[in-house]
Amino acid sequence: MSHSLRGRLLWFLLAAITIVAVAQAAIAYRTALADTDKIFDYHMQQMALSLRSNAPLANLEAYGGAGDVVETSDMLVQVWTPDGAQVFRTISRTRLPQRAVLGFSNVRADGTTYRIFSVQTRNQVVQVAQDMAVRTNMAGTLALRTVGPIAVLMPILMLVVWWVVSRSLEPVARVRAQVAARQADDLSPVSEAGLPDEVRPLVQELNLLFGRVKTAFEAQQHFVADAAHELRTPLAALKLQAASLERADNAGARALAVGRLSAGIERATRLVEQLLVLARQEASAAGGAQEQPVELAELARRAVADMAGAALSRGIDLGVPHADPGRVKGQGDALQILLRNLVDNALKYTPAGGTVDLAVRAGDDGVTLSVEDSGPGIPAEERERVFDRFYRLAGSEANGSGLGLAIIKAIAERHGAQLALGRSERLGGLRVTLRFPRA
Repeated sequence: MSHSLRGRLLWFLLAAITIVAVAQAAIAYRTALADTDKIFDYHMQQMALSLRSNAPLANLEAYGGAGDVVETSDMLVQVWTPDGAQVFRTISRTRLPQRAVLGFSNVRADGTTYRIFSVQTRNQVVQVAQDMAVRTNMAGTLALRTVGPIAVLMPILMLVVWWVVSRSLEPVARVRAQVAARQADDLSPVSEAGLPDEVRPLVQELNLLFGRVKTAFEAQQHFVADAAHELRTPLAALKLQAASLERADNAGARALAVGRLSAGIERATRLVEQLLVLARQEASAAGGAQEQPVELAELARRAVADMAGAALSRGIDLGVPHADPGRVKGQGDALQILLRNLVDNALKYTPAGGTVDLAVRAGDDGVTLSVEDSGPGIPAEERERVFDRFYRLAGSEANGSGLGLAIIKAIAERHGAQLALGRSERLGGLRVTLRFPRA
């Protein structure tokens, strides 16, 4: 069967019209045949009753065959005496068997079927017979008169159905033509004018999809532009540091140039890694990666273990003083990246000898993750902007790419977590809080 909606509608509707016409013709024929049977049975009965007589008819031989005086192609009449002698019959080539079953009966003779009605009086038996073909022919004529107009109008009805279906699907064809004629970067909404109610929701969802794709495309363009801008600075610095290394004329100058070049390479590597992490998270969100229950306290301990070396090198007290068992629904790898970025940011901005604490608290409404540090914190007026890509606080001495909090925000939004920045009452620095719905 065709996958075309227009083809299916036409096929089903035209087939339905044909089936209904054939069924109506069959019903009309059977109804006409039943009515014809009733009428002819009544006529046969009346004819037989009208031929009844108390006086016996004369024998055919006694009257020289005078009984053969009526000729008809519809009705055959035979009359017998009580002793079985035939005294009257109509002229016909058909010879019915000499049997009389009172009332109505069907008899097969000369290759056809006859309908017979017999009635008996005191002195004779009257039998009226009729060829059933007469009835079927008349029923066919009557049915044809009923079905004839339908047979004439059926092609007209089919043309009307074809026209209505074609006109009704024109808006769909128009939408298809609009989409087919678009350029690859044309994400403007498709016109909904004149669309039927069954198709309009599909086009509306298509327009919403176009809007989401446009937003993602614009965000990707901005991301690429920002990334190119941010990469230009460390690459230019690496070029200058390489030139300084070439001009170095003694061991001390060369060692200093190599150190600066290594630091520049490390910063560029860190920036590229953060860019790749952010790109992977956005692609994972768009692809709808599978989620599963994750133990948040276990991820917090693992993140602390991974960053313990960096904390120890600066004398920072890093730990998990409180960790309630609490499962959240999400992706373990993404949440691990979130925790590592939270801890990494806290370690960068916490002075040597400071403190960074992670805590996981389970409640009735979900699981809360908090990261506190003893660093300088973030001013209240800057707490919204720090989530922007490549944004860094003015005057900050910590090395960074400005992508850590952007990555944290992207992962938190994908997991339905509420992200908030505030001041740590206990340590005096920044407090980052994430509230996850319980799995």
